[in-house]
Amino acid sequence: MAMRGNVLELAVGAIVGAAFGKIVDSIVSDLIMPVIGAVFGGLDFSNYYLPLSHIDGHPAYADAKKLGAVFGFGSFLTAALNFLIVAAALFLLIRAVNRLVAAKPAEPPPPPREVVLLEEIRDLLARRGDVAPVTPSP
Repeated sequence: MAMRGNVLELAVGAIVGAAFGKIVDSIVSDLIMPVIGAVFGGLDFSNYYLPLSHIDGHPAYADAKKLGAVFGFGSFLTAALNFLIVAAALFLLIRAVNRLVAAKPAEPPPPPREVVLLEEIRDLLARRGDVAPVTPSP
């Protein structure tokens, strides 16, 4: 029961999603945020915070959290950028899958049995001469 197609696909999707999340987190924290941090004059963007209690000096964000309340906007912006990258990648993936699915020409469904029988009767009557030939409508 657990090896049905949808359950297995969901499990694979969750595993791949977790791995993809780690890759995006690394891209953001190791490649993008240092550049943004350098533009704003710091080396580590996740260390941008505003102390809400008295903290001597300017320790790293993790240490400042231990010393008192802090408003960690740099960490939040890093998480928001992670989300935007994941959302954009998922959007592009879903759009590509939809194009692949839409690219396959759908075969028209066969006509109902009644229609086929009525067309055969019409053709037989037309061959006998009882009815004038009728061209099928599109």
